[in-house]
Amino acid sequence: MNIEIRKGNIAAMEADAIVNAANSDLDAGAGVCGAIFAAADYGALVKECERIGHCDVGKAVLTPPCGLKAKAIIHAVGPHYWDEGHEALLYSAYLSSLELAEQNGFSTIAFPMISTGIFSYPKREATGVALSAIRKYGEDHPDSSIQTVFLMAYDNHDLEVLQEALAK
Repeated sequence: MNIEIRKGNIAAMEADAIVNAANSDLDAGAGVCGAIFAAADYGALVKECERIGHCDVGKAVLTPPCGLKAKAIIHAVGPHYWDEGHEALLYSAYLSSLELAEQNGFSTIAFPMISTGIFSYPKREATGVALSAIRKYGEDHPDSSIQTVFLMAYDNHDLEVLQEALAK
């Protein structure tokens, strides 16, 4: 499983699945979530999320792309940094997303920096958790359909954080 860093808007990625940094109610939010809802057919994505209704912290659910280039949107609910067990919950959000991608036979998946916006998770710490989860999944699933995992950087600071973490 290859891990690549890309800078740009995750909503425009041509991966099989893009991951939304979602909230438990699957409502349109700010940051990554807001960008994905804005780029998609907003009404259709709202309906798909309302149909599902809820997603627990540390879990993920899948919707159609609703007009985006990806084949699907995986909505992963990361923790607030102050939540008890936040590291395990963030790790689980990444694993749940990878499992959904695998179940759907996807070969590429693009992740934002989950929980690092309004959920206040420090970016360097969150990136370490993300890479740990992705690498462990790859080790445990050597025959996975997932060939490439993209870690998306929104800006130059995110790019630097991701590059430093990947180099370790």
